[in-house]
Amino acid sequence: QVQVEEFGGGLVQAGGSLRLSCAASGLRRNAQLDWGWYRQAPGKQRELVAGINSEGRKTYADSVKGRFTISRDDARYMVYLQMNSLKPEDTAVYSCNLVHTIATIERTTKTDYWGQGTQVTVSS
Repeated sequence: QVQVEEFGGGLVQAGGSLRLSCAASGLRRNAQLDWGWYRQAPGKQRELVAGINSEGRKTYADSVKGRFTISRDDARYMVYLQMNSLKPEDTAVYSCNLVHTIATIERTTKTDYWGQGTQVTVSS
């Protein structure tokens, strides 16, 4: 059974940094893994903050470009989000998403997995 768990949230002052980590377990060896970090602030819709696909291609929300960096460690089945120059508007629950794809001759099976989320609070 695949499980995804985030680490590293907390309280930080504006201008500070935090690093979020996400670990997955129970994965199939031949699976294609695409990762994403999402966030949801109170009263707002969940948004994609950063993504990295199986080929290492990265995408970022405009609001975090130049401040956040996503990276992955395939050997450890982990993904990271380095957040620098944090702003109060970055305050949200951050969740890790894993799209787990298994492709065989017969079919391709794609499954979404989510972590429980971790709170990031940036004080002004």
